Amino acid sequence: MVELEGPHQLNVSRSSRETELSALSPPRSEAELDDLLSRPTETDVAALAQIEGDLLVLGAGGKMGPSLARLARRASDEAGIQRRILAVSRFRTPGLVDALAAHGVEPVVCDLLDPGSLDKLPRLPNVVLMAGQKFGTTGDPALTWALNAYLPGTVARRFVTSRLVVFSTGNVYPVTSSKGSGPSETDPTGPIGEYAQSALARERIVGFFSTTQQMPAAILRLNYAVELRYGVLRDLADRIWHREPIDLTTGHVNVIWQRDANAIALRTLLRCAVPPFVLNVTGPERLSVRELALALGERFGIEPAFTGREASTALLSDASHCQDLFGPPTVSTDMLLDWVADWVGRGGRSLDKPTHFEEREGRF
Repeated sequence: MVELEGPHQLNVSRSSRETELSALSPPRSEAELDDLLSRPTETDVAALAQIEGDLLVLGAGGKMGPSLARLARRASDEAGIQRRILAVSRFRTPGLVDALAAHGVEPVVCDLLDPGSLDKLPRLPNVVLMAGQKFGTTGDPALTWALNAYLPGTVARRFVTSRLVVFSTGNVYPVTSSKGSGPSETDPTGPIGEYAQSALARERIVGFFSTTQQMPAAILRLNYAVELRYGVLRDLADRIWHREPIDLTTGHVNVIWQRDANAIALRTLLRCAVPPFVLNVTGPERLSVRELALALGERFGIEPAFTGREASTALLSDASHCQDLFGPPTVSTDMLLDWVADWVGRGGRSLDKPTHFEEREGRF
């Protein structure tokens, strides 16, 4: 069992569906994985029953968008709510448009930075903004600022009468003591590097439109969503499997099962406020990278190789408020380790999108 160092271990009761999810065996195919990532709990269904109106997901073609759109579709259907779910993206992944349409989501092919394209989208009462750029910032900082700062302003202008949930990042915080729980939502920000700075600009611009135009909004500071094809645990597993050393300098991380992060985003539509409601979204534990690697190595039967020493600081977030509001994750860290090890050991596909969680200078 992985040593969990987080101070916020909550005893929150689970619904029968949540208990069922936590008892599942590892997904054996991408179809099974995608089904699991979009499977709603009873709490999700109840929340979608309370949300009025259709939903627009902007930037839905990335790592999390397709499963969020499908989760919204399934939860709405189970709630008996007739609702349009529109997924907007350039959709560069082959087959994704057809896959979403087959599951009752309406794909809309659109370049959100193209002049006039955003204004052609219907004004729906619920909007989730997932579009943004992290990797490639060092090579093309102008595009990063356009996606992370300019685009949120144009979205807020266009959908000023909607409820707007915006994905941000825990990178808006500075690194803090690796022995602590990390900054809470009321602690000062301190972004390192242009990506993190542009992410904070996103938040400030959304805050401006929210307060001046009375637009209800929510900002989610996400810190390392994971599933079996990408994420911190997949990064570690790949290195162990390929006998590559793991740098321990960034010695502690937070992670959250992607399905749970998406469920929180949808349920946060009910908490949009003026000024924006801000929430750290990640798991409840401060996890040791060394302990995670050793746990994965034990599952593989491989002794991990390490380089460096744990620094006294790390990029962490205190998600105790998130746990108070939404309860614990439906999938534990130990179960995620089991699933990732099984997936990698069987040659399961990777998205080839490393998190670069070790990066400490903000260069992406």
